[in-house]
Amino acid sequence: MLREIRDLGFEYAELSHGIRISLLPGIFDAVDAGEIKISTLHNFCPLPMGITHAAPNIFKFTSFDQRERANALRYSLKTIETAARLKARLVVLHMGAIDMKDYTDRLIEMVESGQKGTPKYEKLCEEANAKREAKKERHVELANDMLRQLIEAAEPAGIQLGIENREALEEIPLESDFHFFFKDFPGPTVAYWHDTGHGQIKENLGFIHHAMHVESLADRLFGFHIHDVQFPGRDHCPPGSGTIDFAALKPFVKPDHIKVIELSPGVEVDDLKRGVAHIKSIWGEV
Repeated sequence: MLREIRDLGFEYAELSHGIRISLLPGIFDAVDAGEIKISTLHNFCPLPMGITHAAPNIFKFTSFDQRERANALRYSLKTIETAARLKARLVVLHMGAIDMKDYTDRLIEMVESGQKGTPKYEKLCEEANAKREAKKERHVELANDMLRQLIEAAEPAGIQLGIENREALEEIPLESDFHFFFKDFPGPTVAYWHDTGHGQIKENLGFIHHAMHVESLADRLFGFHIHDVQFPGRDHCPPGSGTIDFAALKPFVKPDHIKVIELSPGVEVDDLKRGVAHIKSIWGEV
């Protein structure tokens, strides 16, 4: 796996949330041998015991179930430990979700059918916002408490914790709450991790302006998951094959930011190469 990534011209790879624990010895050997470097890990990595598929939200920081939160802490600490072993710089975290019904898929369907801006669409957005605000407080408290425990492990190990923007409306931090969140966590261990696809989906739904959102968090930005979106909600496409205005994001991209190309498994090699060339033509070397 890692040799294939290296042979495509990448010096670094991210280990995502689908890595089985049985793969770790080979990964350690490849990194120790200098075949490739690991930039980042995406929680949970390796996969929790008994889980056989990618499941980044299997244990939520925000759960009211104490056993679930205990598992979230246990396996997040394992991810941080693995990141330190591999000399990675950052662990990407999902912070959890508010316990409410899924509005995101329904809104995407309505946008796709041309209903954005209709009274019915606006009413559904208002309903989603009202539910989020009414129910978020306790979930946010639980997630922030979890993060404080993870900082205690990550800080001495020199590992950054990258808080990822999410596409689902119920996941936290809410797009309007990131500034409050980073005021609660001003230290350098906690950083912002921007997923371009998730940002574009939120723009397509009318909840953010993509470039302005990135600009507002530029001082805490540490890196990117880079992929494109075919309107309105099909993401993990090669850059240049969708609707994201990568040029509008360029002013906020720094050379020292980590840039991870995050594509669907079915993307063909030639399309991957075109996507990398596209982003380099706009952002420069990534």
